[in-house]
Amino acid sequence: MASTSTSLTLPVLPLDDEVVLPGMVVPLDLSDADVRAAVEAAQAAASSGNKPRVLLVPRVDGTYAGIGTLGRIEQVGRLSDGDPGALIRGLGRVRIGSGTTGPGAALWVEGTTVEETVPEPLPGSVAELVTEYKALATSWLRKRGAWQVVDRVQQIEDVPTLADNSGYSPFLTTEQKVQLLETVDPVARLKFATEALRHHLAEQDVAESIAKDVQEGVDKQQREFMLRRQLEAVRKELAGLNGDPEDESDDYRARVEAADLPEDVRKAALKEVDKLERSSDQSPDASWIRTWLDTVLELPWNERTDDSASAYDIAGAKEVLDADHSGLEDVKERITEYLAVRKRRAERGLGLVGGRRGGAVLALVGPPGVGKTSLGESVARAMGRKFVRVALGGVRDEAEIRGHRRTYVGALPGRIVRAIKEAGSMNPVVLLDEIDKVGSDFRGDPAAALLEVLDPAQNHTFRDHYLEVELDLSDVVFLATANVLEAIPEPLLDRMELVRLDGYTEDEKVVIARDHLLPRQLERAGLEPGEVTLEDDALRKLAGEYTREAGVRNLERAIARLLRKVAAQHELGERKLPFTVGADELRPLIGRPHHTPESAQDPAERRTAVPGVVTGLAVTGAGGDVLYVEASLADPETGASGLQLTGQLGDVMKESAHIALSFLRSHGAELELPVADLKERGVHLHVPAGAVPKDGPSAGVTMTTALASLLSGRQVRPDVAMTGEVSLTGRVLPIGGVKQKLLAAHRAGITTVIIPKRNEPDLDDVPAEILEDLEVHPVADVRQVLELALTPASNGAAPEVPVAA
Repeated sequence: MASTSTSLTLPVLPLDDEVVLPGMVVPLDLSDADVRAAVEAAQAAASSGNKPRVLLVPRVDGTYAGIGTLGRIEQVGRLSDGDPGALIRGLGRVRIGSGTTGPGAALWVEGTTVEETVPEPLPGSVAELVTEYKALATSWLRKRGAWQVVDRVQQIEDVPTLADNSGYSPFLTTEQKVQLLETVDPVARLKFATEALRHHLAEQDVAESIAKDVQEGVDKQQREFMLRRQLEAVRKELAGLNGDPEDESDDYRARVEAADLPEDVRKAALKEVDKLERSSDQSPDASWIRTWLDTVLELPWNERTDDSASAYDIAGAKEVLDADHSGLEDVKERITEYLAVRKRRAERGLGLVGGRRGGAVLALVGPPGVGKTSLGESVARAMGRKFVRVALGGVRDEAEIRGHRRTYVGALPGRIVRAIKEAGSMNPVVLLDEIDKVGSDFRGDPAAALLEVLDPAQNHTFRDHYLEVELDLSDVVFLATANVLEAIPEPLLDRMELVRLDGYTEDEKVVIARDHLLPRQLERAGLEPGEVTLEDDALRKLAGEYTREAGVRNLERAIARLLRKVAAQHELGERKLPFTVGADELRPLIGRPHHTPESAQDPAERRTAVPGVVTGLAVTGAGGDVLYVEASLADPETGASGLQLTGQLGDVMKESAHIALSFLRSHGAELELPVADLKERGVHLHVPAGAVPKDGPSAGVTMTTALASLLSGRQVRPDVAMTGEVSLTGRVLPIGGVKQKLLAAHRAGITTVIIPKRNEPDLDDVPAEILEDLEVHPVADVRQVLELALTPASNGAAPEVPVAA
């Protein structure tokens, strides 16, 4: 379609926030002064027989568009609301020129009609665009229910008319309609209208989807609410028909009032019941309150077990401890003292002092397998109380002790409250197992939370974060176990009284194995008592050569393995029961021993058969143990200089090596040692078992003796082991763990032990049978150590000093 460009002079009818495109018929309100002036001017200028015409120009923020629409005034009258108005039809686009004069108060301008050309026939791409626009417009009109307009749109074949028809779209902004008006190319205009319509339909689909989801959620809530109301009504009707009251488990008020709760707890519980009655069933608060009330009602607030007669019969309590545990006499004596003090305080009415109970918290510290946990069970049995074990190994969250705030999803009370609930009593024996394995991270420090729990001056008003009411823990007997004393924080250690379990002697292990371990393992292996008997020499060999430990855990495993082997051979017809196992039957049944004492080896095969190797004593998390220190000198031509240390040594142990080297350099002459070698040749100190970290000052005398042996060429006696810290002046300073180290030396077959002179009082703690087998030498100076440990010098021959490769 084409039209010839024509000049026109017309009055301007400004349109604020509105755009009229060619082909549109719109009513305009004549109450606006500018509109009325333009209509009156057009009527005055119109010749007879012709309808007046105006120029419809959009005005955005006071600025006129560059192109307007030629409009013909079809009718002037009243609008539907009664106001004066005019019906105007858009005819075509007019490019606005300069202003001019004309009749009336309207603004007159000169303009030129705009030619619009569309190729005929339509190219394929334009025809596809027409089809797409009609499809989109039809979809949109159907969603709005405008079925009468669908046919009209489908009948339009003219591209400019189809594009301008989008001017009726209410979703287009004024700016978009102005862009449509000013787009002269009909194809470009149709593309723009199609894109706008497509974008609007996509937004409408998203909005409809969201509205549908919201409506479905609302419908589901309403349906659930109605069903719950109906279910409640049905329950009430059934209860009435059966003559029974409503389920009392849901009536928390009745349960709280019937429960035997402390007054402050009862008030707090009734307060929560009031909240529950005011909240709806669907409220998350209702679920939290119900869970909290259930926890409070399940706690044994006023339940206590009466201490059994044996707890106040100290002799009877001692019999229980002796029956459950062999050995550990000092530990059982301390527990007996603890029970005796509780008895005296109860008899004199000193259980409460200012609302607080006194009493110590015992911490059982010792290597694994010595019976710390079973001692806690024996204390509970001796007192006639419930026993609960709380495992603290690996706990890193403070909320594990104090509980979570109950506003959190899945909140629970802390482990202390759960232990009280599990025991069903307010005065159980609670064993805090592995208290040295407690850690800390960004979630807090559980060890700090334990301070209040274990302090008798504070724990009568312990407040769990979940319960938020005071809980009296003053009548709870707390026991703690640990393997390593150094891992327990100092403030926590200050609230406990230490009871050390240093391990068992070989004789004690034989008694424990015979009286406790063997009967238990016979039952587990499906054997009757008496069907398999282990002689004492077999048990002694199991304890000394097949296992080497402070406790008896591996010994029990060895017995279990032995009994399984015998049971299997009996089932296969290879062995008849009853059967007695002696020391000679161990090797055919469970193989060779794993630990052979150095003293039992061939002298040439012992580690100390060469100068520079010394047997030392140390304490680890598994109890006492022997360790070896090896020294060598580098080749003066090819070896490195200085001091080299290996074996994964800690800083304190490295310092001990430097102190030992410094002492020998400064006092080597008086000790008749070739100290020149220490200056010219590099020294290498190694502690075997390099995968195991080692630290502490007690290897000082061992390192000094190793270097002195190396330089002098004199071997160290194979039956000697030593421990002690050394100073720069050669003094032997005291160390810890004497009992554990002497037990380890005895297990390893050592017969002579050198300890610091100031540790001599610690020998009182060592069992008498161990001291009978060991020759203990308390020394004050490292020179005494060398005299005792080194073998006599050879007759004038030059010493053979090992050289490092």
